[in-house]
Amino acid sequence: MANDVLKQAEKKMNDAIDALNRELAGIRTATANASLLDRVYVNYYGADTPLQQLANIQVPEARMLTVTPYDKSSVDDVLKAIQLADLGVNPTSDGTMIRITIPQLTEDRRKELTKDVKSVGENSKVVIRNIRRDANDTLKKQEKDSEISEDELRSLEEDVQDLTNKFVNIIDERVKEKEADIMEV
Repeated sequence: MANDVLKQAEKKMNDAIDALNRELAGIRTATANASLLDRVYVNYYGADTPLQQLANIQVPEARMLTVTPYDKSSVDDVLKAIQLADLGVNPTSDGTMIRITIPQLTEDRRKELTKDVKSVGENSKVVIRNIRRDANDTLKKQEKDSEISEDELRSLEEDVQDLTNKFVNIIDERVKEKEADIMEV
């Protein structure tokens, strides 16, 4: 029963890391990355649809993305959605394909983006700590209900803390990597 609490906490922490990775992928760097468009939704026949489902996204050059909608009549809708997503890019269309040139980041913009990255990292740490708190509360309840002993509780709380430290270190690593990626000229 107590091991289930640890396994569940670890699964939730892994999910938090996955969410962090998705969030960090959406923060742009000076190089083109298709994940920049992950949060773009297109109003397609009245439904908000993820861009990836409507178009082929490619990276032909280090600082360019091309978006080719499967349905040629939706090019204008896709272009509008990318513009509304406020990604700091200026897409252009030739009627069948949309080209997105990734501009070089200014020093101020780089610093702003690193602050965003740190903020995302801190939010992820809060999620990890909340998972730790929930796991510890569950373990204390089990101890109160005499399902585990006081010594087992202490040992399991240490295991939960070790798990928390491991995932906080992973977050710090990912944030550091992303900051280095952003600051790279």
